[in-house]
Amino acid sequence: MQVLVKAYDGEGMLEKRMEVRPRHLENIGKIRGKVLCAGGLLNEEGRMKGSVLILDFSCREDLDAYLASEPYIQENVWQKIEVEPMNVVLLNGEKVGK
Repeated sequence: MQVLVKAYDGEGMLEKRMEVRPRHLENIGKIRGKVLCAGGLLNEEGRMKGSVLILDFSCREDLDAYLASEPYIQENVWQKIEVEPMNVVLLNGEKVGK
């Protein structure tokens, strides 16, 4: 089950984001094999305003467990989260899907 996660920070959360970031990176490292791509969403000034992740989990329950453990969610950095199913066709330039 491949998903696109778009998570938007709350207003004025950049300082809190940076404070929580080491815990976020440590936590996402625990699901290393499930992360196909991840990075920060930037505003027009180049400052982080959220995150985007492309993840591959075996089921929705595993995705939900990861999200429940996510420090950006626990610390209310991410205020709006969108999860959409997707089909990864190319990965590092190689065809991996249909």
